[in-house]
Amino acid sequence: MRLLLIHSDHIEYEARKKTKVAEEDVVPKDALDEALAVFCAVESVDEENIGDAVRQAADEIITTARQLGTTNIMIYPYAHLSSDLASPEAAVSALRGIEETVAGEGDFVVKRAPFGWYKAFSLSCKGHPLSELSRTIVPGEAAAAPKKEIQHEFFVFTPEGERKDAAIYAEENTPLASLIRKELGYPGPEGVEPVHVDLMRAKELVEYEPRSDVGNLRWMPRGKLIRDLLADYVLARVLEYGGMPVETPVMYDLGDQAIAEHAAKFGERQYRFKSGNRDMMLRFAACFGMFSIMHDMHISPNTLPMKLYELSTYSFRHEQKGEVIGLKRLRAFTMPDMHTLCRDADGALAAFEEQLAIGWKSGEDLETPLVGVFRCTRDFFDQYELWVKGIVAKSGVPMLIEVLSERTHYWIAKADLAAIDAQGRPIENPTVQIDVESADRFDIKYYTPEGMEVHPPILHCSPTGSIERVICALLEKTGVQEVPSFPTWLAPTQVRLVPVAERHVCFAEEIGARLNAACIRADVDDREESVNKKVREAGMDWAPYVAVIGDQEAETGRLTVTIRKLSEKKKPYKEVMSEDELIQAVKMETAGKPFRPLYTPRLLSQKPRFI
Repeated sequence: MRLLLIHSDHIEYEARKKTKVAEEDVVPKDALDEALAVFCAVESVDEENIGDAVRQAADEIITTARQLGTTNIMIYPYAHLSSDLASPEAAVSALRGIEETVAGEGDFVVKRAPFGWYKAFSLSCKGHPLSELSRTIVPGEAAAAPKKEIQHEFFVFTPEGERKDAAIYAEENTPLASLIRKELGYPGPEGVEPVHVDLMRAKELVEYEPRSDVGNLRWMPRGKLIRDLLADYVLARVLEYGGMPVETPVMYDLGDQAIAEHAAKFGERQYRFKSGNRDMMLRFAACFGMFSIMHDMHISPNTLPMKLYELSTYSFRHEQKGEVIGLKRLRAFTMPDMHTLCRDADGALAAFEEQLAIGWKSGEDLETPLVGVFRCTRDFFDQYELWVKGIVAKSGVPMLIEVLSERTHYWIAKADLAAIDAQGRPIENPTVQIDVESADRFDIKYYTPEGMEVHPPILHCSPTGSIERVICALLEKTGVQEVPSFPTWLAPTQVRLVPVAERHVCFAEEIGARLNAACIRADVDDREESVNKKVREAGMDWAPYVAVIGDQEAETGRLTVTIRKLSEKKKPYKEVMSEDELIQAVKMETAGKPFRPLYTPRLLSQKPRFI
């Protein structure tokens, strides 16, 4: 069941035309002031246990209404929230059940718009931070468990082991302060479009795909090149670390008990669909496939820790349509996903430290500074406080600590690292988590020499976070740079050669051919444009090195090169160097990083416009 809850000043409806499944004996027109408007879509999965779906939905509505301090509730059937609807009979039964259950609390005025009618409605939303909420109800035993009120304690650990008040850090003008303000619920900038949305299109990297679902993208050659280089980067790091690449399906059968239970942990954001008579879902990470592989393997404690890795192209999360924007919130995304099967708790802690270090290193390699929050349960913190201080010390920077009174998910400890966008908002990227549920749920086990069966801890790790969010962070960083640029190893064009006249094109092409042979992405602007325009457009393409080729360069072989990273706004930094010195300069900047050749023609006259 999908719920959209809106705290309204006023809501009213008028039923105008019946459909074939319309309810009879309805109230055709009604209204409420100061009301919680509950737009509701009953889904096919709810028919498995209508009573539990009703109970959960009513609990959500009652909890939200009391949190908002309102006693007026309007229940409004709204099929547009889902593409997997229940039968009309089941939907009416569920809606009536919700109405009766909420009204049975005694202190609520509950009204319900009729089912199966074309209706006109007007709504005035209050517009505060809690005025628009969405919930997904998944019936089942896991959802039926009584809810516990989870307490959250926040503070900061410094690398020196000192404990500091998080609210004090929140007042600073630092990236960590931005993260803390978000985690502590401070109001943030609203209604400001992220910087990267215009840039991703202007630089011809990626564009929205109007013929797909929202949150699905089309990638142009320049963007595809960056995306592939990032995938190569993560794969290299994982292979160095001893990870074994695999590939698994993108859809799974909810009739499998382990799949259904694990999926229920992510009930908010799932793509579900029917395949014949089977209920299926699209994966939201590579967990299902890797856990299935681990279940079928013969695992020896001598082979642990064992690391499996997949670049999950794609993973799917049914984010709210209004929240989907640019590269930050997507419905289909590419997640580098590593799962490590550990021997025991000590092995999990050791692997956690190693993988957290990989996450921090990715921020350095991608030139996107990261800040971090470490989260754990109270029991974990009480047992491993010194270890927590140790990972902060090894990180070398203060970290926000969140201690939860109870475990609410499959993990008992996790670290989330984030870049900060141009508006001071976190972009969550690398993560490491200690999972203590999944080995038992998927029956992943090994046996000790004494024959004891062990369901070991599993680490989830994304060394960089989703590829799309990495590119988002790269673009957002440029919003605060005087001279924006990509890291040279990621720049779609690393060297732009600009011939002054047509007679210089052949010489420029010869240099370009040698640079490309040396694993440097070089192109030639052979268009019939002025030199100034060519140089200006090279700057707009953020080319790290731009060399103008004229008579003097052709005669001497010495190139006057504009180096973007050393330039200031309206003050280009130029250096005279030989071709070999140019190659050496690029190689020094890209050492140890992956390389792919140009994805666009070497001659700009042959390059099409994509946007």
